[in-house]
Amino acid sequence: MFKNPFSFEGRIRRTEYGISFIIFAVARTIMRLVSVEMVSNLSYDSDISGVFIFNLILSIPLLWFLWGQGAKRCHDIGNSGWWQLIPFYSLWMIFQDGQPGPNQYGENPKDIQVSGGQTYQGGQNTGTSDGYQGDYSGGHNNPTNYSSTQNPSNTDGYHNGDLYK
Repeated sequence: MFKNPFSFEGRIRRTEYGISFIIFAVARTIMRLVSVEMVSNLSYDSDISGVFIFNLILSIPLLWFLWGQGAKRCHDIGNSGWWQLIPFYSLWMIFQDGQPGPNQYGENPKDIQVSGGQTYQGGQNTGTSDGYQGDYSGGHNNPTNYSSTQNPSNTDGYHNGDLYK
């Protein structure tokens, strides 16, 4: 997480974008609290340009960070980074799932390969790089039908075939 946070290239997941948004909001809140404290300590005839310069110097990297992360999140959805300038689009990006598989902006950040050669595509195990999927079938694959016609002793009315089909 947070590889090249100031870059505008590549793709990131919703989680990383959401955490980036929170980091920006917390840092911005701290900056405002410090600015209020700085202004309150000034005398009536003091120049407040120092507070302005303080905010400007810290706002530039913070905005660059948020815009870079936003551009990568736009790329994950399949759009240009400029789309984040649309009002409320940045909030929508927190909830919108990215495009499956690679797109023109790079590989899907959900497709990761871990040690042992296992590949996870979109958060699902697709097996090892040699094609072995293991013995687990992935769910309840018992083909037995529990209908009352197959079990004539079932007369309670709760285990008829309609419930288990």
